[in-house]
Amino acid sequence: MTTVPSNRLLWIVALVGVPLAVVGALIPAFAPVAWIAGAVIVVIALIDSQLSGDIAHVDVHLPDVVRSYRDRETSVELRIDNRVSSPVTLRIAIPFPDSFETDGDDRLLLASAGGWSTDDWKFTPHRRGSFKIDSVFVEGSSRFGFWLQRRKMAVACEVRVYPNLRDTDSLAGIRLGAQGQTQMRQIGKGREFEKLREYLPGDGFDEIHWKATARRGKPITKVYQLERTQEIYVILDASRLSARMAGAEAVLERYVNAALVLGAAAERRGDLFGLAAFSDRIEAFVRARTGKAHFAVCRDALYQLQPKIVTPGFDEVASFLRVKLRRRALILFLTELDDPVLAENFAAAVRILTGQHLVMAGMLRPSGVAQLFTDGPPVESDDQLYAKLGGHLAWRALREFEMTMRRKGVRLTLFSPETVATQVVGLYQEVKQRQLL
Repeated sequence: MTTVPSNRLLWIVALVGVPLAVVGALIPAFAPVAWIAGAVIVVIALIDSQLSGDIAHVDVHLPDVVRSYRDRETSVELRIDNRVSSPVTLRIAIPFPDSFETDGDDRLLLASAGGWSTDDWKFTPHRRGSFKIDSVFVEGSSRFGFWLQRRKMAVACEVRVYPNLRDTDSLAGIRLGAQGQTQMRQIGKGREFEKLREYLPGDGFDEIHWKATARRGKPITKVYQLERTQEIYVILDASRLSARMAGAEAVLERYVNAALVLGAAAERRGDLFGLAAFSDRIEAFVRARTGKAHFAVCRDALYQLQPKIVTPGFDEVASFLRVKLRRRALILFLTELDDPVLAENFAAAVRILTGQHLVMAGMLRPSGVAQLFTDGPPVESDDQLYAKLGGHLAWRALREFEMTMRRKGVRLTLFSPETVATQVVGLYQEVKQRQLL
C-alpha cells in the first residue's frame, strides 16, 4: 500500500503555503505568523495521514471464471467487502486486456458500511481465448481528503472468451441445420432397418422379409430409415496459413465458427460430432458424441485455439485419425491448400483414410482467384489485366487439384469467406440426403 498527496493538499500548499512563505521572507515582521500557519498545515496533514486507514480493511473480489463471447457485451461482478463501520468511497480500476473494450478504465464506488456491496463491470472482448486478471487497483481518500491511499489487490480471475455464433453466417448455418430431414427430399430409401409392415402395392421384391412372410402367411415388407448416430468429424488446420485474413476475420476464426455450427446441426439430426485441430502436431481431439454437455466440451477445446507459424503436419494428423477412428465416419478437413507443396502433402497423407472413411476437404476461395471472362468490372489498365490473368492461373491450378482429389475419393470444396458456416452445413446435409456415408 502506498500513500500519495491528493490534489486538495497540493492546491492548499500552492495557494496558501507558498504565498505565506514568500510573504514571510519579504516581510520579517510577518515571518512568525507564516511559520505558525505553515506548521498548522503540516500538523493537520500529518494527523490526516494517520487517520487514512479505512482502505486497509477493504477487500475486492472477482469471480474465478467469467464466460463471455467475442464481440458481445458481458459483465463481471465486482464484490467489495468493507469491514469498517462507515461507508467508504473507493476508486477502483480493473486492468482488462488490450483486446477488451470497457465503459471506463476506473470508476468511483461507495462500499456499504460493515458488509458486502457489488457492482457489474461491463466489457466487450474482441479476441477469442483465455485471459487472466490477476490484480485490481483500489484508491481511497483520507478523512480530510489530504492523502490518497493506493493498494494493489491480488485476484485470480479467468475470462474465457468463446466464439461468437451470432454473426450473420453462423445464424444462417444454424437455421439451415434446424430445418431437419423432414424438409429435405430424401434420395434413396435408407439403410437402417426400422420395422416390418404388410406388403403394399409398389413395394419391391427385394424389400420383402421372407421369414416373416412365411410365419404370418401373408407378404411382409421391411421398412428402412435413414441411418442415425453416424460419426462426423471436423479437422481444423491451425498452421501458418490459417492466420491469413479473410475479410474482417482470420481464416481460423471462420473455421472455428463453422465447426461449432456443424456440431449443432449434427446434434439435431441425431449424429455424433467430434473434432480435431492440428498445426505441426495434434492440438486438440474430441471423440464424437452428442448432447449439450458434449457441445460445451467441443467449444472448450476450440476457444483457445490460435494459429501457429508452422507448416501443417498432414502426415501426423492422418496417421492419428487412422488409429483413433475405427468406425466409418465423415472426415471434413478445413484447411488452406492453395500452396502447391501443401496440396501435394495433403493428397499423399489422406490416402490412408479414404479406404475406410468418407473424406472431404474445404478451403476459403483466395481473394482474386476466379475464372477469366467471368462477370466483373471491366479491365481498365495493364496491371488489372495481369491481375486477372494471375487469378485465372490460380483458379485453374485449384481446379486441376480438385479433379485430382476427386479421382482419389476426396471432394474439395471452395467456400466463400462470408458464408463458410452455411456452406459447411449444406455440404453435411447433402451427404445425409444422398446417403454417401
